[in-house]
Amino acid sequence: MAMKYISTRGDTASVGFEDVLLRGLAGDGGLYVPERWPTLSRDDMVRMGSLNYQDLAYEVMVPFVGDAISREDFRRHIGAAYAGFNHRAITPLVQTGTNEWSLELHHGPTLAFKDVALQLLGRLMDQVLRKRDTYASIVCATSGDTGGAAVDAFAGAERADLFVLLPRGRVSEVQRRMMTTNRAGNIHALEIDGNFDDCQGIVKAMFAHDDFRKAVALSGVNSINWARIVAQTVYYFTAALALGGPDRKVSFTVPTGNFGDIFAGYVAARMGLPIDRLVIATNINDILARTFVSGRHERTGVEPTASPSMDIEISSNFERLVFDLVDRDPAVLRGLMAGLNQSGGFTLPAPALEALRAQFDAGSADEAQTAAMIRRTHEEMGVLIDPHTAVALHVARGQERKTSPMVVLSTAHAAKFPDAVEAATGIRPVLPPGHDGLLDRDERITPLPNDVAAVEAFILDHSRISRTS
Repeated sequence: MAMKYISTRGDTASVGFEDVLLRGLAGDGGLYVPERWPTLSRDDMVRMGSLNYQDLAYEVMVPFVGDAISREDFRRHIGAAYAGFNHRAITPLVQTGTNEWSLELHHGPTLAFKDVALQLLGRLMDQVLRKRDTYASIVCATSGDTGGAAVDAFAGAERADLFVLLPRGRVSEVQRRMMTTNRAGNIHALEIDGNFDDCQGIVKAMFAHDDFRKAVALSGVNSINWARIVAQTVYYFTAALALGGPDRKVSFTVPTGNFGDIFAGYVAARMGLPIDRLVIATNINDILARTFVSGRHERTGVEPTASPSMDIEISSNFERLVFDLVDRDPAVLRGLMAGLNQSGGFTLPAPALEALRAQFDAGSADEAQTAAMIRRTHEEMGVLIDPHTAVALHVARGQERKTSPMVVLSTAHAAKFPDAVEAATGIRPVLPPGHDGLLDRDERITPLPNDVAAVEAFILDHSRISRTS
């Protein structure tokens, strides 16, 4: 049976996977979620435990795709998506302590976990656009890693133009250059005078501008795009099944800002994967950790940190979780989101907060704690980790010790943040083979004000669909 998707806001008709893939954000401003959660049985998961990453990915994702893409094509796209990863396991597990493991998600072409989803997403979107004989203008707000991964995935795409909105001065040099040194004509790096939340706000405003959205066939590849979440769900299964699942529960600690990566773990749990705890790890921009403690989800401002991909205050994917926490009542959800927009916050209803605490834990790491964990990991293990991984490791080790294995998601290569790592350890990490000369290449970047109209005007002038319509 074909999977249908509904909006968290409840004011738009259900759609199939192809439309979810191309639209990204629902027309009513909500986020798409499955009409129902598909489930896998214990026998299914036991069988999947012997599969390689690509075959397991097919088994996990195909219930969400249904018949929107042929089974043969879907398997082919999965194989091509992960052919460029530099580790045969794609997302290998490395033991870092007693009953503690690191899930390395940085073996893709741009050295960050975003590659796991976007390498597949780029291929799926191009096929659907060819099938429909049309083009799309893809917009992407980035706090650092999504932009580079999107550029690599969509460079040279036949049917898509990519516009990446990055916050000026808020990403590392390596992150920026992965967005600005690609020479493909369909790639446009737009440097916005603001922070990530400003970039994300512009993207949401463009989706809400109906005439513009239709004129340029607007699409998104941030984690608001449901296909991103589905692809990231896979590595929760691979890790848990490698550590004794489904007969042994596993916990995960996830460094998160936009809540997409940890929400993928929640999806895995809804599918039947036995997960003990999902631990939210934040830096000093800790709106998610504060929500867990008090039930109050409230903006207080964003401070730049050494872990810039987490310097986020409006965690878009948290809306998907809240939708489930309020029993999928779109009216309640709309009221909460209205409070966030109008007064800067909302308070979770008591039953929703109780449900949140039943499945999640949370913690944060300040700048000193982050640097100390980078230094300690190098001293004890001879390994350099990036600041986001360090945040997660600090939070994981502060949790009450349980019998279940703790898997810490290592979301980026240390060389993407050389200044922070060198400051903590005295050693400057080097980029792995294949990235030689990145820091010497010419950049191609367009500075723009923090203004929706200015960004829309640029996209209208540079998107193929608006020039040919």
